Amino acid sequence: MEILTGNELISGATVYLDRRGQWVEELQEARVFAVEEGEARDAAIAATKATLRIISLETEKVSVVEGLLVPERLRERIRAKGPTAPVLDRQHLYEDGHVSI
Repeated sequence: MEILTGNELISGATVYLDRRGQWVEELQEARVFAVEEGEARDAAIAATKATLRIISLETEKVSVVEGLLVPERLRERIRAKGPTAPVLDRQHLYEDGHVSI
């Protein structure tokens, strides 16, 4: 089982592709692609790359433990829990496309 993850270009937020084809910040909302859904996963990757909004796009292997998605790699488990340093005044996905300068 795999999910798609990356970073939102403007905010840098860790994001996951959900079942509706939207990028969200909550790991538990991520769409899980089964092995036989490789074509759907590849189509989602291609569509995402075309938007230029998500960078560092990757597939991540996950398992379900007690009903929760758990990434196999430690790096992704850390990313899913949030930054290890404080984040100050970060713009979120649901906000408009303007960046303060």
